Order: sequence, then structure tokens, then C-alpha cells
Amino acid sequence: MASLFQRPGEMTVAERFGQISWSMIFLITLLAGVGFVMLYSAAGVSTGSGGEVVGSMDPWTNRQMVRFVIGMAALIAVAVTDLRIWLQYAYVVYGVALTLLLGVEIAGHIGMGAQRWIDLKIFLLQPSEVMKVGLVLALARYFHGASYENIGRIVYLIVPVGLILAPVALVLRQPDLGTAGMMTIGGVAMFFIAGVRMWKFILALIGGLAAIPLAWEFLLHDYQRRRVLTFIDPDSDPMGSGYHILQSKIALGSGGVFGRGFMAGTQSHLDFLPEKQTDFIFTMLAEEFGLFGGLALIALYSLILAYCIAIALRSRNHFGRLLAMGLAVTIFLYVFINIAMVIGVVPVVGVPLPLVSYGGTAMLTVMVAFGLVMNVYVHRDLRLSRGGLDEDD
Repeated sequence: MASLFQRPGEMTVAERFGQISWSMIFLITLLAGVGFVMLYSAAGVSTGSGGEVVGSMDPWTNRQMVRFVIGMAALIAVAVTDLRIWLQYAYVVYGVALTLLLGVEIAGHIGMGAQRWIDLKIFLLQPSEVMKVGLVLALARYFHGASYENIGRIVYLIVPVGLILAPVALVLRQPDLGTAGMMTIGGVAMFFIAGVRMWKFILALIGGLAAIPLAWEFLLHDYQRRRVLTFIDPDSDPMGSGYHILQSKIALGSGGVFGRGFMAGTQSHLDFLPEKQTDFIFTMLAEEFGLFGGLALIALYSLILAYCIAIALRSRNHFGRLLAMGLAVTIFLYVFINIAMVIGVVPVVGVPLPLVSYGGTAMLTVMVAFGLVMNVYVHRDLRLSRGGLDEDD
């Protein structure tokens, strides 16, 4: 196991540990702290005739804190592992994630009308979350060895397209349109980062637009069609498919500029706001802390993403640049889709807010993603040849 962390003649584990960006660790911990506070509020119950709300560490905050500690240990372990190990075993990670997705298809746990989890007895594992990292690793590994000439050949792009389509097809069967969309957009972003010519994106966009009628008719489930129609006109079904987004908008509006106060939100604590501990936790934060609180959280996310992008640009090896930038895009998509969803800019899909929403697999996935970005930072001066795994002279 020692070889996973250290190779002869390389930095020791202690030296790599010392290279970790502790300022970024602080920002990640601060972000998780926001989640703990909001989950504490989400579990609050009214007491007395005055209607005062008393928060609770159960059932969400305690569990989330334990998961964060485990996730932080995973982050550090991933960060101090030799970068070339991740390069060498990138396809293995992808293969394991794909196998888990196949496992969901065969014997997955059904919850909330969808089959997306594997019951490991200790906890429910959502393989589609694992695949978000596995896909970026595999694409970074593939494009790491690509020359400028290869990137220009359509035939060379068949393999990475297949790497994207295989998990997307399995995720759509669960069904999970939001995660499938994230994988597709993240994969396309990796193509762009790798240097694929712009005309290919335009051609793919035209093909995608042409396929929309077929997707609407044969690919989307009835409830997914209703979500799209509700997105266009939420008032068409205010007590049915439009209920979530209408209540979210009411809560956002009631927060005003500075909010109603901690644990003083009416929509959330009177249980009008659905899934307040997961998908709609940003809405609850905005109701309690207002526009100011929402923008502060977005600023915190922006600062962390800026760190990730800076790490990618500073890396002296192509694999590290691709990996860090691809994971930055993945984390951005988490944030963007969740916030855009609760304010009505995109249809409602099940995408959590990183480190703030309650969830086990999503928490671990995001922490491992940050660990890989940190790994790129630790190995920022490592040179890797484009054609293989060996260090350049």
C-alpha cells in the first residue's frame, strides 16, 4: 500500500502533506459549516404558543458532520497519493463506477420512485455520483496522451464519446435526467478543455437540437415531461408538479434583502417548502438570510472554484490540468444547476448543493473531487510525458 502514496526518489508523504493548500481546506470547511448550520435549522420544530423554533442536531446535522470528517480523511488521502497512480488507474476507477451502475440496473434499491442506489447495509451508495469523478478521470487520462493531430481527427473522438454515452444511458434508465445532463455537459467541457475544434461542437449542437423531438417522444418519462412543462408555466399545476418551484419562489421572495432571521423562515418551518434539507436548502438559506446570504454563499463557491482553476492553470503536466479543470467544471455544474433550479431558471432536477445539502454519496464524491484537485496542486511541478506514465527528463 505504501507504493500508492510514495515512489522511490519522490516526495515523502509528510512532504506532500506539507504541500496541501490549507487555505483551500479552510474554505471547504467553512462551506461545510454553512451546511451544518442550515441542516440544524431545517430540523427545527415550533415550541410554545409563541411559535418559536428550536433547532436540532438530529436527524441530519450529526450525520452530516460525521460524513464530513470521513470525507476530509478521504480528501487528504487522495491528495497525498502519487498523481501517477491516479493516471495509471483512471480507467480502473471508471470501470468500477460503470460496474456499480450496472449493479443498480440489476439489483438497485428503489426510493422516491427511482432506482438509483445500491444498499450496502451500512449506507446507500449512489453510483451515478461516483461516476461523475470516474468519468473526468477517464477522459483526462485519454486526452493526456492526445497529440494536436489526434484531437483533430473525428475517429479519435469515438472512444471518449463512448466513455460518456455508456454511463449516461444507464443513468437515464434509473431515471435521473439531472445527473445524466451533468455528465453530458461535463464530458463536453472536457472535450473543449482538451482542445477539440469548435466546429465539432457546433455540429454536435445542431444534431442535439434536431434530436429534441425524438427525445421528448421516446426518451423522457411522463413526469419529466411534466417538469419541463411546469418549468415553462408553473401556475398551470400549482398543487401538483408546479408546487415545488412555486413554494421555492415564495420563500425566496419572503427573504427579502437581509432575510427573516435564523430559524425564522415561514415557508420552511411550516413545511410548505419541500426537500428543504436536500434539493431546496439554498431556498431555505435565502429565506432566512436574504439576498445578502445567498450572494455570500455564491461568493464562497466562486472563491473555491477560483482556487481550483488556478491550480489547474499552474499544473506543469497535461493530465493535472485536465483533471483539475474537469473537476472544477463538475463542481460548478452542481452549484449552478441546484441554484438555477430553485429560482426557476432550469427545470426541477435532483442535484444537491455541494457540501451544504444533506447526503452521503454526494458528500464523499465532492470531497474526493477536491482531494484530486489538491493532488494536482501537490504535484504541480511534476512533469509527465504526453505519451505515457513516465516523468520527463
